[in-house]
Amino acid sequence: MAGFFGEPEGAMLSQQRFKARLHRVYLWYTAGFVLFVAFLAGLEQLGLPRMWIGFSFLAVTIGIYAAIGVISRTTNATEYYVAGRSVPAVYNGMAIGADWMSAASFIGLAGTLYLTGYSGLAFVMGWTGGYCLVALVLAPYLRKFGQFTIPDFLGERYGGHLPRLIGLGAAILCSFTYLVAQIYGVGLITSYLTGIAFELGIFLGLGGILVCSFLGGMRAVTWTQVAQYIILVAAYMIPVVWLSVKQTGIPVPQLVYGFQLEKVTAKEKELAMDPKELEVRAIFKQRSEVLAEKLENPVASLMADKQAATQKMQALKGGNASVAEISAVGKVLASLPKDEAAARKAWTAAKATADVKTQPLNGMPAHAAQYSGDPDGTPREKALYDTSRRNFLALIFCLMVGTSALPHILMRYYTVPSVREARQSVTWSLFFVFLLYCTAPALAVLVKYEIFTVLVGTPFDQLPGWVSAWSRIDPALLSVADVNKDNILQLNEMTIGGDIIVLLTPELAGLPYVISGLVAAGGLAAALSTADGLLLTIANALGHDLYYKMIDPNASTVSRVTVSKILLLIVALFAAYVAAQKPADILFLVSAAFSFAAASFFPALSLGIFWKRATGSAAVLGMVWGLAVTSYYMVTTQPWLRGIFGITSPIELWWGIDPISAGLFGVPVGFAVIVLVSLVTPPPSQKVQELVEYIRYPDLKSL
Repeated sequence: MAGFFGEPEGAMLSQQRFKARLHRVYLWYTAGFVLFVAFLAGLEQLGLPRMWIGFSFLAVTIGIYAAIGVISRTTNATEYYVAGRSVPAVYNGMAIGADWMSAASFIGLAGTLYLTGYSGLAFVMGWTGGYCLVALVLAPYLRKFGQFTIPDFLGERYGGHLPRLIGLGAAILCSFTYLVAQIYGVGLITSYLTGIAFELGIFLGLGGILVCSFLGGMRAVTWTQVAQYIILVAAYMIPVVWLSVKQTGIPVPQLVYGFQLEKVTAKEKELAMDPKELEVRAIFKQRSEVLAEKLENPVASLMADKQAATQKMQALKGGNASVAEISAVGKVLASLPKDEAAARKAWTAAKATADVKTQPLNGMPAHAAQYSGDPDGTPREKALYDTSRRNFLALIFCLMVGTSALPHILMRYYTVPSVREARQSVTWSLFFVFLLYCTAPALAVLVKYEIFTVLVGTPFDQLPGWVSAWSRIDPALLSVADVNKDNILQLNEMTIGGDIIVLLTPELAGLPYVISGLVAAGGLAAALSTADGLLLTIANALGHDLYYKMIDPNASTVSRVTVSKILLLIVALFAAYVAAQKPADILFLVSAAFSFAAASFFPALSLGIFWKRATGSAAVLGMVWGLAVTSYYMVTTQPWLRGIFGITSPIELWWGIDPISAGLFGVPVGFAVIVLVSLVTPPPSQKVQELVEYIRYPDLKSL
């Protein structure tokens, strides 16, 4: 027997029997995991410490993924690169759902919707719409072409090594920043589950990633991702359903979303005019004004602060003050900036925070407000409304086109047995992704209602224990401060990060800690599944497209797979090192990956499929120019990148479009360059044109 997850043994097992065996395996797996969670819940009631619950989830889940990797180990090239092209559509859909539901999606999407309201729906619409575009434009045709990777398709369709090399570079650019973010999420969740150091958590999670992808390649990653999807969908749905029942008595959060949104809107109006909230905002306005004065002359201000703290310290020591008082002033003195540059940086950041907290609702827009500004207001409000609407549509466009061109998603459609199952797997993947995406808006509203109506207004000495626990883990994720000294929590006295919203849901719903552990395990599954897919994409592109196709075409199957495994290990360790540095603006870089994918791949792939006149030199120039325009716009308009490249000129946005949507300019440039250059260069060979005609009819017999 080839193993639980191997390809059926020729005539011995039909595809139907293979599916039946998979059904049994995953049914037993699901039942076993449910029993495991129930067992931990019982132990929690008997007094099992939270730390041990976290360790149990971490050890068991990573152990399961590692076991699947060991069972699915292979050195066969077809198995390693495309899982033997034997994955049934429904399981491929689940694997794609897990591959897609990264830590950013699982943890960050609901948090983005919580913080931004309506405008955050651009992510839901763009990402979900991208799968519709995949089904219509790319997946079945790429499957019929029958290659291993996206650079492989570009090399075969356009001829020569240059299109393959440009595609290889673009694939690495898109995938690596995404990979770093997933490993960063692994470290964050692992440290939350177990309390270990962030850096150690990264390398513990990396072990689970490597066992799967290193030993079994796409075959092991596929069956691991199916197991991971089952965990992450259960982890996502259980707390939000419970919260829905708690608030409305109805266990379908998607149905009560509108009703709760009405209540949130009414509460927003109440909080915006609440006297205590106005008092807190006034205090932050005063702080902002003080910081503005300091920034006018930072050297003199820093000297004055140091002198005042030093004099106070001397006065306390001379007056025999308590140790606590002296220690408090000592901490203030130690926390003062060391020089002018540090002072300017610290005070600028503090002023930005204070400025946000001078605004109603902690700087959040009204949840149901479509766009910023007012179409019927002042000229400035009208301009702001138009710019906000343009950015909403531009972001949808970039996410939609970028999703349809991400290499680690597209290569999954090479794993199914036929073109027909490629189409079916797109449908299944859209269902499995949408199951979570249609729940995220409801989750954001339910959490916001809970915070507005239950947490806000609670005395500080009666706040739930998880508030202080999260404050200790990372104050940037959650912190509270009694600014007006009334011992009552106001909304503007709380700082909350989007990445914590999903992880908070079980505790807000009053569920036992074992469910919090389950949610963290779901987030870990999401991060690991996407990291597996991204890591494999990079390693396979280097091993297959660079080593085998360009350097040593005579390499044996074993040596090809071995090189891919070595490169996979190197890339994984380098990505873990970068993630351990906690690079700034990593979320921007992840979002930018969609613009890079859209500008580099979408024009070349879609024209390569639907226009037989597209030439190789045109595709190369189109990818290069699309990436160049996208990169130029990001570098010249995004603050973090401007700092890296030392750009000091004023920011000039094109039509007010934010840098996250830079692909809006790169995609049309890519299309235009490919079309124009193709028209003035010799057409592809007759063989290539016939092949394009063949793949344009994906329902015919597959390659």
